[in-house]
Amino acid sequence: MNWRNTLILAIIALAGVAYFRFFEMKRPSTEEATRQAHDVVNFDRDKIDGIIIKNGDQQIKVRRRENKWRLETPIKDQADSGLVENLLSDLEAWQKEGTIPAKEIEADKSKLTEYGLNSPKLKLKLLGQNRLPEILFGKDAALEGRMYVRFQNSKETFLARQTVKKDIDKKPEEFRDRKLTELTSAQVRRVVLKMPAGEMELEKKDPHWNILKPLRARADDQKVGDLISQITTARIQQFVADDRGDLRPYGLAEPRGSVTLFDQEQKKDQKVEIGESIKVFGREDKGQTLQIGSVPEKEKDQVYVRFAPRGSVYTLPKKIEEILNTKLADLRDNHLVRIDTNILDRITIDAPGKAKTVLARKDETWTIASRKNAPADSGAVRRLIDSLQNERVTRFVEDVASNLPKYGLDKPQVQLTFSSFASENTAETKAGEQPFAAIAFGKEEGDNVYARLTDEPFVVAVRRGLLDQISPDPLQWQELSIFKFKPEQIHRLSVTAEKELSLEHDQNNQWHWRNGSGDINQANVQSLLNTLPSLHAVRWLGVTTPQHGFEKARLVLAFTTSPDNKASHKLTVGAQNNDGTWCARVDGRDGTFALSNADFCKLKLPLEAQATASPSPTTTPVASATP
Repeated sequence: MNWRNTLILAIIALAGVAYFRFFEMKRPSTEEATRQAHDVVNFDRDKIDGIIIKNGDQQIKVRRRENKWRLETPIKDQADSGLVENLLSDLEAWQKEGTIPAKEIEADKSKLTEYGLNSPKLKLKLLGQNRLPEILFGKDAALEGRMYVRFQNSKETFLARQTVKKDIDKKPEEFRDRKLTELTSAQVRRVVLKMPAGEMELEKKDPHWNILKPLRARADDQKVGDLISQITTARIQQFVADDRGDLRPYGLAEPRGSVTLFDQEQKKDQKVEIGESIKVFGREDKGQTLQIGSVPEKEKDQVYVRFAPRGSVYTLPKKIEEILNTKLADLRDNHLVRIDTNILDRITIDAPGKAKTVLARKDETWTIASRKNAPADSGAVRRLIDSLQNERVTRFVEDVASNLPKYGLDKPQVQLTFSSFASENTAETKAGEQPFAAIAFGKEEGDNVYARLTDEPFVVAVRRGLLDQISPDPLQWQELSIFKFKPEQIHRLSVTAEKELSLEHDQNNQWHWRNGSGDINQANVQSLLNTLPSLHAVRWLGVTTPQHGFEKARLVLAFTTSPDNKASHKLTVGAQNNDGTWCARVDGRDGTFALSNADFCKLKLPLEAQATASPSPTTTPVASATP
């Protein structure tokens, strides 16, 4: 055998294998074939695009349009997709529980009449790519919950459960979708309210809602969402009539009010199916309008409505008419300001006669950019942002800020500016700060202070206490961490209260006196070493003043953190504050901070084992200590 014959035989063998594998893959498995043999009807539900139900002289036709089920006969409306999908699921699970062969039927012509299948009233046909025979539904069988069925042009009869019959033996209106609209709240981009008190228009600019009419203002996202949800989740109580007749009996010839919901703008030349025709729209925004009419005489808990997209008159629960009482104040956002923390990089605090304080974000922390990027109290900055975001106005004072001097807003006592920051030019932004919001605070009146967002025309009043969190002093924004050492780093320590005591850490990891006598109270020394290296301020008080009492210091601690004792640090504690904290300062840091009384007591513990309790902090002051 030459190589050509060998090659030809190999090709034939491969083709045979491929042919066999292809048809084996297409052929159902034994288990699948057994299941299909027991199914009343076998179909691919994804290829079903229509259902026809004949019930006596009445025909119901449902078609799938753009993955949505529509009722087309005897009325045109949205179909209840859940009901249709449930029918298809029941058809898929519908099993033959007995078979009466065609031969047996042929032998006794009266059998079809006996089973109610000679001229049945109820019929079902599935429409799709594969032509499936019409299913005929006969009488109930003697076996409970079972019935007789057969296919058109077939005498073979099956015994099956009544589930599918119950799914289709319904009135046409039962196939109508009782959910008012397929539109979801998330899809709505614009709302127009027409009410007895006037017209209101709202628009969504991701992610927030804004009022466009009767004035331009921020809207409350939650309240607008609740209003929209009333419509998108509304359930129809009664299908009353189509809207092509006389609407006066329903109070809809001149409705009391209406709500129109708009979703995304339609694309240019988008084809939209309307009934049996196709209309091509240009670029326009088509809304869904709900008109609210009168209350039925008998059903006082309902109200007549007309929903234009479905061309019908319905009744909805009477609660829907609450929309007609919506006022501007009900939807207005009473938060002081919206701050997009995703783009917030700079906060500038500006007060007359003082240098600007600029807080800058660095990754997840904050610095004081106006003080050479010194670390800031990031927790305090975040609390300020949270307070501003959650602050609600106590009163809308003026909708047109025509008299700023009246409210002290022509020369505000403090102004906050929020900015994003880009270090270099990009396609989206320019380098430098890009302000996106600013708040000015004016005169104080009682418990309130007047305020204004500089890009809005309104004057509002907010809590005066909010100003307490907005210090223009950069020293008050410093980080709360005073020292960042480990206890074992401290080499030499000096404590001066009523007298000076000093200790030194030797090479054997033991403490000995440099200035002191008797045994060392090791527990108190350890307590001091655990407190001092990681000392934190309660808060910063600002620039040091005589009132802080450092000229008559209550406690001075000096220590070194290097074996050569050149890295030295000093903490001085002065007067006690009204809240029980103590005024304190450290060398190398500007300003005074508040030291907790608990930390003060730990730092002032007696270091001599035989020492008696320390005198009151009001004893003779000391001036300094040297490690």
